Amino acid sequence: MPAQSLSPYAMSYLVPPEPVSPFVYQRENPNAPSGDESEPPEPADRLLHAMMANATGGVAPTSLALAATDWLMHLAMSPAKWQQLVQKAYRKNLRWLGYASQAGFGAPCQACIEPLAQDRRFSSPAWQVWPYNLMQQAFLLNQQWWHNVTTGVDGVTRHHEQVVSFAARQLLDMASPLNFVATNPDVSAATWREGGANFLRGALNFAEDLQRAATGQPPAGAEQFRPGHEVAATPGRVIFRNHLIEVIQYDPATPTVHAEPILIVPAWIMKYYILDLSPHNSLVRHLVGREHSVFMISWHNPTVADSELGMDDYVRDGVMAAIDAVSERVQGQRINAVGYCLGGTLLAITVAVLADSGREQLNSLTLLAAQTDFSEAGELMLFIDEGQIDWLEDLMWQQGYLDNRQMAGAFKLLRSNDLVWSVAVNQYLLGRRAPMTDLMAWNADATRMPRRMHSDYLRQLFLDNDLFSGRYRFDGNPVALSDIGKPLFAVATMRDHVSPWRSVHKIHLVPNCDITFVLTSGGHNAGIVSEPGHKGRSYYIANRPQGTHYLDPDSWLAAAEQRDGSWWPAWLTWLDQMSAAGMVNARAVDGGVGAAPGQYALER
Repeated sequence: MPAQSLSPYAMSYLVPPEPVSPFVYQRENPNAPSGDESEPPEPADRLLHAMMANATGGVAPTSLALAATDWLMHLAMSPAKWQQLVQKAYRKNLRWLGYASQAGFGAPCQACIEPLAQDRRFSSPAWQVWPYNLMQQAFLLNQQWWHNVTTGVDGVTRHHEQVVSFAARQLLDMASPLNFVATNPDVSAATWREGGANFLRGALNFAEDLQRAATGQPPAGAEQFRPGHEVAATPGRVIFRNHLIEVIQYDPATPTVHAEPILIVPAWIMKYYILDLSPHNSLVRHLVGREHSVFMISWHNPTVADSELGMDDYVRDGVMAAIDAVSERVQGQRINAVGYCLGGTLLAITVAVLADSGREQLNSLTLLAAQTDFSEAGELMLFIDEGQIDWLEDLMWQQGYLDNRQMAGAFKLLRSNDLVWSVAVNQYLLGRRAPMTDLMAWNADATRMPRRMHSDYLRQLFLDNDLFSGRYRFDGNPVALSDIGKPLFAVATMRDHVSPWRSVHKIHLVPNCDITFVLTSGGHNAGIVSEPGHKGRSYYIANRPQGTHYLDPDSWLAAAEQRDGSWWPAWLTWLDQMSAAGMVNARAVDGGVGAAPGQYALER
């Protein structure tokens, strides 16, 4: 790759070719003034950090220590806060004692505290029976008190407060009565009922999971969902391949199709087939069944040989290359471009670059759970600060990429109740395996990320928010989201811990275009994979014509129309409105380099 094609930041990460040695790389500061005498990090230090990061799952103990020190020092100098906490503890103990005195004699009484709406740990009726009701009430009161301890301390930075509160919550979740045999009524009842057979099954489950983790195998049951068979099964062909992407064109399912094709850009963190799961919930299959020509990017799963690929490469050899491949296949027609998660962020960058260069290849833009402003990127920001990124960079410096298991740990911590402790209790104490689903199998089929690209987007997007602030550059030239002039359809999800909907809503602040915004029920994945007929689905929708005034998220929600069901039909209606060329005969899918799902979707 020519050095001049890299961004200034990426240039600072140039490394020699294989073999990879942990002692040859040097990190320099690309923004340092001429004559700066600062020394780059020593390889021995970086190797030590990388070894420690492997042991901590990529979490930087230095960042945790700084946050804890900030909190402790300010708490130590806040005697009024101490007094408030003592008073709260006294009142909570009185409430609990009053509850215990009534509940212990079987008298009807109101609970001291109710779990948060998203906390389902104590939903079993057995937790309302003495003495387990006393345990769960004591735990919830204690949890609430520790939240008061770790928040509202004058002088603590907002980031450090969030980190300390999060760490305290993780420790409390470990100590929950749910996690122990003697204090979990469901486990105790199962043990008595089955004579301990639940522990035998749990031990076998634990041994199997350890063996699978050690050998790099997917979770038990994932073999039921094989790409190209049970999932990612919509017929099509790979019509383009380079070192970074494959472009899949799907077979038409109708005699005629809309003239404008759809190109989908998925996130590079996971495999593309989140949008082509089982036939009943495949967005791709739904689109081709409703007279659309659909193309999909499938990202290469990088190895150490790809460690020098940066964000510029993902724009140029990824999204731009795919747009050119589709344009060549469907000549004379503009493309409806769709981006999901970080794929949507990358697509927004690409659309702005294309607009600045005068290339008119796109007809419309759809962003699914995609952020362009990262100043309020939710709890993921707990893992984003200078020390944490340096820690990850040293880890990637040693191995050339960030492994999917190292990424998965951070995501699980964000929802440890659901994804760690409840799973452990069910599988290892109750001996029950939850049935594997297509979404769970896809979630386990993660990809790696090249060292330079991961560092680029962590620093430039998350840490410095360069894209939204107008400082982001492609090929040395500034990228302005305000250059996006295509009609925009943006979807956010209500319970998104990856792309919080209020953060996604900030897309209203930038582009000079018509925006239709949808807020749908569900989370980051299930809210997008929301096929018609899925029970319990609903969404809010509103259009903001170009040139009208901005509404903040809460005002938008109050004014938006609420509808029941899937948001997919509303999007298809919008796509129909964007079509200017009408219908054409379905395009045959021929040639190419192989059948879908291609090679890259099968890379481990």
